[in-house]
Amino acid sequence: MGNQIRTVVLLGLLSVLMVMIGGTVGGRQGMIFALALAGVMNFVSYWYSDKIVLSMYRAREVGEADAPQLYSVVRELSQRAGIPMPRVYILPQDAPNAFATGRNPEHAAVAVTQGLLSLMNREELTGVLAHELGHVNNRDILIGSVAATLAGAVTYLAFAARWGALFGGFGGRDDDRGGVLGMLLVAILAPIGAALIQMAISRSREYEADATGARFAGNPQGLARALAKLGAYSKRIPMNAKPATAHMFIVNPLSGGSMNNLFSTHPPLEDRIARLTGHAPSTPERPYSPEGRRDRGADSAKDFWERMS
Repeated sequence: MGNQIRTVVLLGLLSVLMVMIGGTVGGRQGMIFALALAGVMNFVSYWYSDKIVLSMYRAREVGEADAPQLYSVVRELSQRAGIPMPRVYILPQDAPNAFATGRNPEHAAVAVTQGLLSLMNREELTGVLAHELGHVNNRDILIGSVAATLAGAVTYLAFAARWGALFGGFGGRDDDRGGVLGMLLVAILAPIGAALIQMAISRSREYEADATGARFAGNPQGLARALAKLGAYSKRIPMNAKPATAHMFIVNPLSGGSMNNLFSTHPPLEDRIARLTGHAPSTPERPYSPEGRRDRGADSAKDFWERMS
């Protein structure tokens, strides 16, 4: 409930930020334009975001005959979760990763890369898909799509504000240096604020999907091992991914240095694994090693939730 309230507050902040930028750029008309733009973009993201992103990554829909293990795991987890069977897709990329999309459980799809299928055993694949179905069950895809759309609109308006500042403001008042400086300040700070808000929304939903996925899978170990593998291999095999869709994947598909990590839409993998296993976060000197830990595969879902609380 705390994560849900936080998400609503953060989405509200994004909307307020967008309206404020519209007001700074164009006064009352700018505010109306910002509200109309937000409405149009949210409408498009609600109805068509799944088709857009699947097409963007050349995803191929598969059935049970095409990918029997993948399909059977998704079907089994869907039955456990009590949600409709989503469509299943494979992305033609070697980098291991996965995402879910769709506006609600009735119109959901899960997609995995060819690299993930080659890397994961059945238990780890189950953990990854359970995480993605956790997003579907929690309706995170819609939240993430709206957040990404609003953040993109804020960036667009900030771009307009930057051009307005360069040309002395939209009102033609060359002597109004305060207005020009205000627009320039908005143009610089607004995209940063939008990125931070979107990051906070995405990170809270990732933790929630990890917990929900572990419950669907029956224990957290498969997902923990999968995250450890994904963390190692995602650095070796770069993924051709768009920054606007990075928040959708189970791990951040964009490689980069500390600055990229600062604005990452995903929490640190070490923290996610620590929450799942009940251990302190790993360090470079003592990395997470599933083989070196006591086998908790027999732990019940109830024990897992007691550790998480």
